[in-house]
Amino acid sequence: MPELDNREKISTEGHRQRLREKFLKGGLAGFLDYEIVELLLTLGTPRKDCREAARLALKEFKTFRAVMEADPLELQKIKGIGPRNIFGLKLVHEVARRYLKDCIIKRPVCKSSQEVFDYLYYNLRDLKIEVFKVLFLNTKNQILEEKTLFEGTVDSSAVYPREVIKQALKYEASSLIFVHNHPSGDPEPSNCDREITRDLVFACSVMQIRVLDHIIIGNNCYFSFADEGLIEKYQSHFYSVNFCRTSD
Repeated sequence: MPELDNREKISTEGHRQRLREKFLKGGLAGFLDYEIVELLLTLGTPRKDCREAARLALKEFKTFRAVMEADPLELQKIKGIGPRNIFGLKLVHEVARRYLKDCIIKRPVCKSSQEVFDYLYYNLRDLKIEVFKVLFLNTKNQILEEKTLFEGTVDSSAVYPREVIKQALKYEASSLIFVHNHPSGDPEPSNCDREITRDLVFACSVMQIRVLDHIIIGNNCYFSFADEGLIEKYQSHFYSVNFCRTSD
């Protein structure tokens, strides 16, 4: 019935307008998770009522974070969510990534493993495979670039020091910070993590490039090789070995 359809459209538009006004007055404070998802879904389909789709998405993925990180194909399995709806979710997600990157580029980070964690946790927390990133820094310990160099399986990634050095020379980096995730959520380094960190410190030392840290990101926690004194230990080992060779 046309009259009923018009009333529904007016009701839907009024509801969305109230959400917009609520956001403009107080931000996201007081918003329920499904209301945030609803607002994002309507960016792609402004004339469509997305309330039920937002509720179903949260029911399926359990948390707001999981909805934002969900694969687009999985999201489209939810009734009422199509390619256009996903636009809003993914746009905000990528804008947040870009904003965080712009916030940290050209800022000193060598004294703060926490700051690096805060920046990259958003990118790495929900990944199902290990990803190895490198932060390239200048002489002022400001980030020149952040790049994913290696991707692996659920519990491992192949890291090649030669490729790390190649990229460091490309960006004319004076120092590096390594970051990778543990999909298991436990950031405790494996023997392999310790060995590759030592090898990277050795390789970079040969090229007179400093390794400032290697941070492993887990579930809302992290392990810092620098904070634990291991970077300094590996560097001392490198110089002691080379001193012995020189003496011989």
